[in-house]
Amino acid sequence: MKGVIDFLKYRIPFLALSFVVIIAGLAFTINHGGFNLGVDFQAGLRQQVQIDPEQTSVTIEQVRESLTSIAGAQVQTVGSDEEQRFSIRVIAEEADERVASELAADVMSILRNAFGDDAVVEESSNFVGPGFSAALARQTFMLTAVALVLILVYVWIRFRLAYAIGAIAPLLHDVAFMLVFIGMFQIEVSTATVAAVLTVIGYSLNDTIVIFDRIRENESLMRNAGFYEVVNTSITQSLTRTVITSFTTLLAVAAIFIFATGTIQDFALNLIVGVLIGTYSSIYIASPVLLALQRKLKSKHEVAARQSAEAPVRSGEQAPAAATAGAAGGSNGSGPVVDREKAADVKEQIRKQREAAGKGKGGKKKKK
Repeated sequence: MKGVIDFLKYRIPFLALSFVVIIAGLAFTINHGGFNLGVDFQAGLRQQVQIDPEQTSVTIEQVRESLTSIAGAQVQTVGSDEEQRFSIRVIAEEADERVASELAADVMSILRNAFGDDAVVEESSNFVGPGFSAALARQTFMLTAVALVLILVYVWIRFRLAYAIGAIAPLLHDVAFMLVFIGMFQIEVSTATVAAVLTVIGYSLNDTIVIFDRIRENESLMRNAGFYEVVNTSITQSLTRTVITSFTTLLAVAAIFIFATGTIQDFALNLIVGVLIGTYSSIYIASPVLLALQRKLKSKHEVAARQSAEAPVRSGEQAPAAATAGAAGGSNGSGPVVDREKAADVKEQIRKQREAAGKGKGGKKKKK
């Protein structure tokens, strides 16, 4: 194929860059006290209130300033600014429902004193207990782990083990990158964050499978080419599809990010980062890992074939099937592709050993 881009030429620098960014992001997150866990993963109170715009005009900064006496209070706008709806979250360590009820009453009392008794309306109030938040965190971890295991099994069955490991590597990379991005910018971790991570896993896997399927197809079509060339050709052939898919996805998600507010905006931001990283990892993480695994398997297979060919062949014993099959096996076999000349050399050595063994046996009989 003309115009093949050598993507794998820069695989080592990109792998090193990913490693450095993830480690630096993790250190930055730890330095800032860890992740910004929302009420979904911490015990606390969530209220939604509306301040009547016909009676008074307020901004989110004024609401936040009025609640400075309540430690850990977080305020976000819900809907348009003109509606004056606000989501108020308060983290309450080791809180129970009685404490939450008192906390909710304190919030409403402060807001009504600041903006008027008739102007503030409580639309909803929910309390998340410590037990529920801990269970939700465990379930989230288990859900992600099970998803990765099922993906590994599916790709293993659909392709080969090397392809399965190559598909899991970018998924782990994408999850790690998203987590450090969320931690570095202290984006609130909520159930929407979990949904975004799982969505990115699915998107990245789809992109990787498309490239891997083309690699497997080209292994049969490009029998005389090395695996390095096969991978570069496959990525180049899939590049247009990858770019168009990522671009159209980003257009939709960017519209959500621009026009939405609150949790859904954080969800869209996580998706934007995830789509970009998923596209990058399919090329510069998945493919280099697959190349390294295939080279390692090929090296082991050639050593085994060489050892079998050098072993003495006893009289009447069949030639080692593993050496013959491994030397002559093509891209559709169970092992990696071996050069045809090497396969011919191995067969010739086995033939000479058989002839030598036959002559030695005949000479002994004649002497007797």
